[in-house]
Amino acid sequence: MSDQPLKIGLLGRGTVGSAFAELVAARADEIARLTGRRPEISGVLTRSEGDAMQIIEQADLIVEVMGGTEPTRDYVLAALNAGLPVVSANKQLLSRHGPELWAAAEASGGELRFEAAVAGVVPVIRVLSESLSGAQIDRIHGIVNGTTNFILSEMAATGASYEDALAQAQQLGFAEADPTEDVSGSDAAAKMALLAQLAFGGWVALDDVVFEGIEELTTEDIAYAKEFGLALKLLGTAERVGDAISVRVHPAFLYAAHPLANINGSFNAVTIESPAITEITLSGPGAGGPQTASALLGDVLSVINGAPTIDAPRQDAKLTEEVESAFYLHLEVADQPGVLAQVAKLLGEHGVSVKSVAQSGLGDNARLVMVTHSVLESDFLSARDELAEFDFLRSQPRAIRVIDEQFIG
Repeated sequence: MSDQPLKIGLLGRGTVGSAFAELVAARADEIARLTGRRPEISGVLTRSEGDAMQIIEQADLIVEVMGGTEPTRDYVLAALNAGLPVVSANKQLLSRHGPELWAAAEASGGELRFEAAVAGVVPVIRVLSESLSGAQIDRIHGIVNGTTNFILSEMAATGASYEDALAQAQQLGFAEADPTEDVSGSDAAAKMALLAQLAFGGWVALDDVVFEGIEELTTEDIAYAKEFGLALKLLGTAERVGDAISVRVHPAFLYAAHPLANINGSFNAVTIESPAITEITLSGPGAGGPQTASALLGDVLSVINGAPTIDAPRQDAKLTEEVESAFYLHLEVADQPGVLAQVAKLLGEHGVSVKSVAQSGLGDNARLVMVTHSVLESDFLSARDELAEFDFLRSQPRAIRVIDEQFIG
């Protein structure tokens, strides 16, 4: 078997691109032995060197790790229009311009692979597109942003404030100097859009995903929630709701028996639920140059070996925001008779049933902290907004979703 070269055009040579180039060099002999194709970097594009179109013309395959959408979109389209396989780690590009990229790949016979775009080294894309391609997926829960998971883990473990935990994440290289995309939930939303389209077969754009970040979370909420046996995560959810799907990202409390409750630090994890399998959980490092480079090289090997390509979504997904959830509710109240009764009465009028409640403090430090049973989110949020009008509240109510599923037994 000859070691026929596989010329790889590398678009981007930051942390991930450099790690990928090193990994290709280190694994080239073994890949050649196994596949008969020796991968080699035939051209590299950075801000200061390389010509994108020339690199594309000379390559057998393109690996894109530039990030961003422009001019990245133009380069990826040029490669796909030329019939080349493209391996990308760019969730923003894929979640914003997916239909255009899929159409170009189908028209020219090119390929689009993106295992590295979601959850780092965790092979969730491959599992959904290959291993579970014949199963009906009902729900996906994902911790898909290592930065926010590290921050929340530090807040829970050490009592650090959000600001201090973020500073530590930046110092350790888990967070960028500008962490907005991570802490706002936008990064996780783009990844959940990709998982949703693979799981349910319809096109889901980033703009279709409702998301919230972690900027307003407090150590106080984490401390009170521990009394109810809850752990706080930034959670992505994609699930069937009747004949539609819901895709969202928000902070959520998990009970200790949930598979994602003990995923800490910068690790990522995804739980997939289906009648055929009940539930499986995949976890591993969610960020870092070597980890992402490994996922990229896995996609390169899929191209070499002729593994099945990912099916393009054929239509827009039917989306809904009418979902149910349990909630954690934190109220800072005046310490006076009848407060709990008034709160319970208003919640009951909106169909909100209280599962557990804790009272603490006296006078100006009085607090009511409760967890509700599952309820239509719109009903709960209406109740929360009405609660804010009570004159015995000393600040705005704070509400965080609670995931009831525990998978016990």
